[in-house]
Amino acid sequence: MSSLRPRREDPPVLEEWYRRHLGPDIHDISSSGVHPYTFAEIRDLCRIPASDLDAVVMDDSVSQGGAGIRQAVADRYAGGDADRVLVTHGSSEAIALTLSTLLHPGDRVVVQEGIYHSLGHYPRAAGCDVVTLPLAAVRDGEIDPEVLTALVTPGTAAVVVNFPHNPTGVTLSPQGLKALTERAAVTGAALVWDAATAEIAHRWEVLPDPGADGGDTVSYGTFSKTFGLPGLRVGWAVAPKDLLTATFPLRDRTTLFLSPLVELVAERAMRHADALIAPRAAEARRNLAYLTQWMAEHEDLVRWTPPEGGVCALPVFRELERAGSGPEAVERFCLELLARHRTLLVPGTAFGAPHGARLGFGGPEDSFRAGLAGLSQFLRARGAGR
Repeated sequence: MSSLRPRREDPPVLEEWYRRHLGPDIHDISSSGVHPYTFAEIRDLCRIPASDLDAVVMDDSVSQGGAGIRQAVADRYAGGDADRVLVTHGSSEAIALTLSTLLHPGDRVVVQEGIYHSLGHYPRAAGCDVVTLPLAAVRDGEIDPEVLTALVTPGTAAVVVNFPHNPTGVTLSPQGLKALTERAAVTGAALVWDAATAEIAHRWEVLPDPGADGGDTVSYGTFSKTFGLPGLRVGWAVAPKDLLTATFPLRDRTTLFLSPLVELVAERAMRHADALIAPRAAEARRNLAYLTQWMAEHEDLVRWTPPEGGVCALPVFRELERAGSGPEAVERFCLELLARHRTLLVPGTAFGAPHGARLGFGGPEDSFRAGLAGLSQFLRARGAGR
């Protein structure tokens, strides 16, 4: 018998779903990001001549990230303090490094319901006492004050939230963010803030990064969602300097640092963030307007809460809800949709929502409308067959 016996752990539903079903020639209306730019578009929008690329010396970088990209992130999100910025292989690495370092067995941690899988995984893996912040407690831009007071108590180590929420698009108003930060501060809890899609807002203005002014806040960002650069695989954390320094032993034993070529592209992209984000945000808003009309036309088959930020929503299919179907039903639903109409959704089982699916509206308009047309045909045909 082989001595190589790996420990068995199921992969996250979301990543496994994409691994199996994301492919060419489909209408992907499942994504939580905008559609990606080509490298030629990046070079044009971010003013990166070939001579700048040719001048890159393919040497080592440093554990915290190169000075240029850290300063660019800091100037936009951290009040200019580059010492509070850690640049990583996507925000997923930032989450892994900081939460693995910050949390300890027995810590009381409040985690928002239906959150991105990594944000919930590390508190559980650390042996924390995890308490759920119900998604329903977030209404009209604020966390219900009674729920907030009951959950975020003195002695709470951390509060982990994601706004705009992936997949529902629910978010906080400026007043709601103020109430959350004040409650975390008065109880001594670290606020862990995932702002992957914060640059695209629909109901209120774009929220400031709560870590920009310092304090016990860890915030995450990424080029993968609103920048349209998922293949760049660059993210960051803004956090107290001592926490970032404490992540170095783990990083030095794993990924070490980023490529200087990647850091150059990331730095220029950050310096030209508005040029990248604005066209994709405008496209997403056009798609959202079309989706809102589509939802009204299909209200007999699907219900939803309109997203307040980001580029995804979580519609609930009435057929599955009425039947009280288990998680397997929505996965079959999504597989049938893909097989019959080449249209991809992510089943709600990836987010603890057995009767719905994540629907993203950040893609190209033509493909998005074609995907909705396929979904419409699919829903109408299922309804006619019952």
